[in-house]
Amino acid sequence: MVKALVVTGFGINCEEEMAAAYHLLGAEATILHLNELFQERDSIHNYDILNFPGGFSFGDDIGSAKVLANKFKFKKMSSGKLFIDEISQFLKNGKYIIGVCNGFQALVKMGLLPNIGGNYGQEVTLTNNASGKFEDRWVHCSITPDNPTPFLSDKNIKGMDLPVRHGEGKLIIRDEEIKACIIENKLNVLTYTDKDGNSTTDYPANPNGSELNCAGLCDVSGQVFGLMPHPEAYLSLYNHPDWAGKKRTNPDISEDGEGMSIFKNIVEKVKNKNEV
Repeated sequence: MVKALVVTGFGINCEEEMAAAYHLLGAEATILHLNELFQERDSIHNYDILNFPGGFSFGDDIGSAKVLANKFKFKKMSSGKLFIDEISQFLKNGKYIIGVCNGFQALVKMGLLPNIGGNYGQEVTLTNNASGKFEDRWVHCSITPDNPTPFLSDKNIKGMDLPVRHGEGKLIIRDEEIKACIIENKLNVLTYTDKDGNSTTDYPANPNGSELNCAGLCDVSGQVFGLMPHPEAYLSLYNHPDWAGKKRTNPDISEDGEGMSIFKNIVEKVKNKNEV
């Protein structure tokens, strides 16, 4: 069985929804406080997918997820090992990581995304929305064709509606060299678009003013994926504010929410890998 670990604690608050996605797909999801991992009462190596959900870790007092990222990167576990080294080994073992919203911010600030240099140095950041306010509404995102991440591997899905709820979602890239690498390797895997599906810098379709209109980013291997919108908040068609309109337009529409596809893709990838 595919095993997903969903971490919680320190202000993370979307763990139940993220675990629900895996339960609905027949996978095993375990919600675990981060201290349980730091004290080595369990190990990330017992799982296939490591999930960093959204929330307001440490109150976002000095920048969203900065304290959490430092804890991941510099925290010594009970044995004296660094947690970041455990994550590195987890990825070397061919496993997968997803971070949503606050989780995405943590992955960026601990250097896991996009990690072009391969040394977990921070190459991009997520900072205050260009609007200067918290954004809580639905947006449309397009999926970059031929991107490297299995989280977005379904070729039949070109884009999706998803809800955003963040105050610091504006992606800023350190320099032009990093930006060029992101573009060349198609790491900007999810972009904000207008109602016609065109990538846009215009507010409110782009809720935060991200460079490259980035809504989601992966690393070169595709194993690490982070996004600002919340796929775990759209597991059912009936989560959508216009579900009735969608149903009338297409009576045969799936009752799965569009966000479910992200979790379905990775569960199928792991399942197929485990069966080989």
